[in-house]
Amino acid sequence: MFIFRLSTILITTIRFGLDEIVARQFSSVLFARIWLALGFWRPLRKPRSVRLREALEYLGPIFVKFGQMLSTRRDILPHDIAIELSKLQDAVTPQPFNQIKKVIEDSYGLPLDQKFSSFEEQPLGSASVAQVHKAQLLDGTSAAVKVLRPNIHRAVERDIKLMDAFAWLIEKSLSNGPRLRPREIVAEFHRSLQEETNLLHEAANCNQLRRNFANHPRLVMPEVYWKHCTNLVMVMELLEGVPIDQIDDLQAANIDLERLAATGIEVFFTEVFRDSFFHADMHPGNLLVDAKQRFVLLDFGIVGSLSEFDKQYIGANFLAFFNRDYRKVAVMHVEAGWTPSDTSIPQFESAIRAVCEPIFARPLHEISFGRLLLQLFQVAQRFNLIVQPQLILLQKTLLSIEGIGRQLAPKLNLWESAKPLIETWAREQNSPRRLFDAARDGFPTMVSLLPELPQAARALIHEFKHHDIRRQQQIKQLRRRQNRLWLAIMILSVLLVGIAL
Repeated sequence: MFIFRLSTILITTIRFGLDEIVARQFSSVLFARIWLALGFWRPLRKPRSVRLREALEYLGPIFVKFGQMLSTRRDILPHDIAIELSKLQDAVTPQPFNQIKKVIEDSYGLPLDQKFSSFEEQPLGSASVAQVHKAQLLDGTSAAVKVLRPNIHRAVERDIKLMDAFAWLIEKSLSNGPRLRPREIVAEFHRSLQEETNLLHEAANCNQLRRNFANHPRLVMPEVYWKHCTNLVMVMELLEGVPIDQIDDLQAANIDLERLAATGIEVFFTEVFRDSFFHADMHPGNLLVDAKQRFVLLDFGIVGSLSEFDKQYIGANFLAFFNRDYRKVAVMHVEAGWTPSDTSIPQFESAIRAVCEPIFARPLHEISFGRLLLQLFQVAQRFNLIVQPQLILLQKTLLSIEGIGRQLAPKLNLWESAKPLIETWAREQNSPRRLFDAARDGFPTMVSLLPELPQAARALIHEFKHHDIRRQQQIKQLRRRQNRLWLAIMILSVLLVGIAL
């Protein structure tokens, strides 16, 4: 089977003229030069980006999803290929119902009619790894049933092995192969697929997001019916509405489109800065609007999460952008470790300014913040930016939300909607209550480190005596931090004693 799949990929490569793309990448190799000189013995009338997209579609769902993920990596892909891959659609031909029925019955160990009083054979939607059917539980409750495609796990593992082999070849053969980190990209894709092909993960994501927005007046997500869920089948509340991209139908239903757009922006930034947990697949197919003018959010297979460190730096970067403080942006990228520590701050600042100033010269409602971040990534490539996967997901989701918002309200001013939310978050981060809570939570860890302080101090003195001035400056900074740690411990101790009294 593996050899057959490899043969299919190689034949597809030649059929769609992808060998021309490969040969140009290896043009320094004699065989590739000969291959190029032969003119490929057949006409290649379509652009390379179109041929690549069509080849991925031909190879099937796993390669389509890989192309979708690659389309977000504009920091490493040529512009024309990234744009074309973004056109890949996740809608695929549904599996025959008898196969879907078998997956359900094998998963439950019961006949279908012992779990559902009715089950519609025609799916509501069909995607790369699963499809959704309308059904009714035995107690009469209407439900949406998501079922993984048959043999999807075997297909994933088979294609991932092939992708990893090709990634290894690219990494070893191209001069900039190590910088592109192709095997890491494949590994990241594999992790994502493993989560998407375990519907208990998706059900948990849905539950978490639903709990985070339990009292939101303009956002609703389906309730998960846990006793009917397995890793192959997810059963949830059936929610219906008008797809977000059907503008004429929304207007006919007297939906307030501007308020809807503002709600989308508010929900996204709340997910990021309040919860550090966001829906990372917010395309029109996953967003409906119900009769109560609420967003209906579906499909929770892809989510993003941020550490407190990431959130602090992303928030500070956003505010620096809003205030056009390019030096702060450059400094924070170095401090966060996203660019090497020896990066020239003045040069990086100048490069950022050259990208941002022409953009800020335009009216605010015309500025795309998602595209601004994308251009920043491209500039930072020259300074060896270490791309963070969570930032790629964040930027991809921001582009989607921004696109949907502008479709609903063409004059949408993302800056005006987002800046107050981020500024409020920043004030809360530095509030006395927040600082006290952080100190209280970290107090046990700080106390456990106290016995190590004398040894650490001796090590610092040793470093001070035996290393250069630059290292001495670093040691001074560490000492200042150590002093602040002692001060924090003393203040916290006083506060805790006061609370105890």
